[in-house]
Amino acid sequence: MPFKKLHPHLQEKLEIQEITTPTAFQKKSIPLIKSGANVYCMAPKDSGKTTSLILTTIQKLKCEAVGDAPRAVVLVENKAKALELYDAFLKFTKHTTLRVYVGYEELHIDVQKSEIFMGTDILISTPKSMNKLFLLNGVHISHLKIFSIDDAEFLTQQSAYKAMMSIAQSMKKCQYVIYSEKMHPKLKRFESYFMEYPKTVTLK
Repeated sequence: MPFKKLHPHLQEKLEIQEITTPTAFQKKSIPLIKSGANVYCMAPKDSGKTTSLILTTIQKLKCEAVGDAPRAVVLVENKAKALELYDAFLKFTKHTTLRVYVGYEELHIDVQKSEIFMGTDILISTPKSMNKLFLLNGVHISHLKIFSIDDAEFLTQQSAYKAMMSIAQSMKKCQYVIYSEKMHPKLKRFESYFMEYPKTVTLK
């Protein structure tokens, strides 16, 4: 059972939210992501992909703050998705020292730089905003452990795809996990760039 092997804090939060049984997708994906592999996670809507993302990210960081630089990055399509995911993370990071920060294009880049500099563990961002942070040296990624992309279909759009490719070129080695409903040729193409030896979880 994937939940039984998670940090006790996460088990407690799942219990509070009355999530007692992993979905079929979570049974397949959580152990694989915990192993440290690069993973493509393909499953329909409401399969538990976002909860898997949150649990494995927090598990990777051992439920505690370390240093000032982000150790986990989550890429999302837009501001609305970023804020929604931020709220979802807070349900699990409450009563831990973990710091979650959310950035998006509408928030001035200098504000983002200064606030991230004050210390963050999990950075939620959009492709354009993240790319701009990298180009301006606004975020240090030397301690990055895991880079996840939620509902990654948006990366099939040319501007988002280009931003992601630029981000990947700035990155040092870390674990990548891509969540989407189905595999798209553009997502598959990432294998040639940063998704080294990926595993695939598919739930139809």
